[in-house]
This record gives sequence, C-alpha cells and structure tokens, in this order.
Amino acid sequence: MGYNKTQNVQMRKKVKNIAIVEDEADAKERICGCIKQFSEERGEQFNVTVFGDAVSFLEGYKPDYDVVFMDIMLPGMNGMDAAAKLRKIDANVALVFVTNMSQYAVNGYAVDALDFIIKPVRYPNFALKFQRVLGKLNEKVDIKLTVVNEEGMVCVSASSIKYVEVMQHTIIYHTADRDIPVYGSLKKIEEILPKRSFIRCNSCYLVNLRYVTAIRGQMLILSDGTELKISTSKRKELIRALNNYLGGGA
Repeated sequence: MGYNKTQNVQMRKKVKNIAIVEDEADAKERICGCIKQFSEERGEQFNVTVFGDAVSFLEGYKPDYDVVFMDIMLPGMNGMDAAAKLRKIDANVALVFVTNMSQYAVNGYAVDALDFIIKPVRYPNFALKFQRVLGKLNEKVDIKLTVVNEEGMVCVSASSIKYVEVMQHTIIYHTADRDIPVYGSLKKIEEILPKRSFIRCNSCYLVNLRYVTAIRGQMLILSDGTELKISTSKRKELIRALNNYLGGGA
C-alpha cells in the first residue's frame, strides 16, 4: 500500500506521586511493599511519600499527588476529617482509605473516595484496587501518540481515535478527523492505549468504546454509522467491557 514507513510510537508514562498517611509501622511497610511489587510487575513508576499523621500531611499541602492512601484511625485528626479538609484544597486527587474498620470506610462517598482496602493489606487485593484507581486516573489524561508515516510526524490523541485497523502490516488510525496509515503492529498499539476504553472486536479492529452506540447481532455500530464485525470469540468480552465502560465499572 506504500505505507512502509516505520511506526514510531511515543508515550511518556508520567511518574505518579503517591502519599501514604498511616501511623502503623506494619501497615506502612505493607503498603510500600505492595506499591514496589506493583511497580516491578507493571512497569509503572511511583514517587512515594509517607506521613505518620494527617496534620503533617495537610500542613502546607500542595496538589501534587495523584493518589492518597489514607488510614481512618489516625492520631490527632482522623482520616475522615482529614479527607474532608483535603477535598477543600484538592478535589481531584484519588483517595483510597486503608482501614480495619470497614463500617466507616463505606462512608467514603461523602469525601469522594474511590475505594477502600481492609487491613491487613495483602498484595492480590491491593493490586486489584490499585489497578482500578490508576484506570480512573488514566481516563482523565488523554494519551498522546506520536507516529511517523509518509506525511512525517503526526500526533494523535487517544480520545480522537474511533478505531484502529490492521491490514497486513499496515495500521490505520481512524480518527474523528481523518485516517492515518502507518507501518506497525496492532498488538503494540493495544498495549499502549487505555485498556478500559479500547478493546478488540475481532483480530483486525481495536475499538474505542466511547464511539460505540449499539451492538446489532454480530455487528458493532459506531456513532458515525461505521459497522465492524464482532468475532464469536470476542463477543462476550466485548459486551462485558462495554457494560463496564457505560456503567463506570473497572
């Protein structure tokens, strides 16, 4: 097809800043250990700052954190009161309560907490919850892809991509404005784009769920009228992903 230029995909993974507000030494060690293991397994980078109480955490607070793990039973000021003060100065930071008192954690909706983790913190549960939190954060950040083709260097935002198609060794980004062909691998693109938003409907198409309006039989209908065939093996996974996306699940 003449698009034999090497695809150059660039995406800077932002190092995420995490605050842990916890007075118990064992709990601090467990959370830090879980973050370290998650980082090593997933290739994510984190800067972690630990506070022994809520007062020192809030004193001189600047909205530089992406995630806050907050104990509820803290000395001086409890986690719920601290979270209420936090929300007055930072409405966007992802807040996760870490506690052995689940009856209090369920009230976290009042301070817009994303989730809570019950002590003692164990890695499998932590990883599941943390992945959900990071997924929510990634939804707020529009990933930018830089690709190189015959036109030169082209910057593509993930939110503008309706679907990605592969034809032999050519990848075509079907965006809201135009189609951008490049040489590359659909598997590589699948690893980069947000997994909650993008899913394969068959071996040829990686679809952005934000543009899906209906499923009719074995066809996926996009907002511009495009119809993409759903393979039998992908149908159940696709329906589950679409329900999660529309319902705000993880």
